[in-house]
Amino acid sequence: MVNLLDPANVITRMFNAEKYDDMYNYCKNLLEKIPNDMVALQNISLSLIYLKKYEEAIVYCDKVLEIKNLDTYALKNKIYALESLEQYENVLKLCKQILSKNPNDTWTLNSMGLSLNELNRHQEALEYYDQSLRIVPNDVTALMNKAISLSHLGNYREALEYYDQSQIIDPSLKEIPIAKSQLFKKLGMDDDAFLAAQGVLNKEIEKIKLDAKENKCSVFHQFCEDEFKMYDSR
Repeated sequence: MVNLLDPANVITRMFNAEKYDDMYNYCKNLLEKIPNDMVALQNISLSLIYLKKYEEAIVYCDKVLEIKNLDTYALKNKIYALESLEQYENVLKLCKQILSKNPNDTWTLNSMGLSLNELNRHQEALEYYDQSLRIVPNDVTALMNKAISLSHLGNYREALEYYDQSQIIDPSLKEIPIAKSQLFKKLGMDDDAFLAAQGVLNKEIEKIKLDAKENKCSVFHQFCEDEFKMYDSR
């Protein structure tokens, strides 16, 4: 039987209900009784992150790390807080600590890459996204961020491939069609840019362009014709 009064269960209910103020106050009361309560220390920092009180969250993360210097949960909470404060050099240091313990932590590999991106070290960032993708080939976070890094480096065609892979895995990502369209425009490919903005995948773009050529019509007209046919077949 689940103990509903167990602190971990109480905190979980508050977190799931997005009652972050209540969660903070509950953890604060626990710490007044037992200052080194790890459950309370971990979760008070989490509540503060959601309350956007990042500097205070770091204080509690550090208290955990004084007790257990390589506590992954506390390190990741601290990383999130530091990212929000745009302290990317400090993020890199903490990421290296986690990776020294677990080189295959994809969350940390991606965080390392993101901070390197923010520091305009895009070539270095690619190394960490590649490491993440060797572990989880369909990691959308790594695929998307690799595309962003490649874009910054001017490798637009390669970036388009990674955006396309991300779109195939998760078609709900609304930012991908916009990003792809912008890259096609930079390449001077206006028809491709139009189709990409409509959410069309790269392979389908090529087919629509070929069909338009065969039918001696514009890409816009061909796209509209294909859309009408699709609706009629439903």
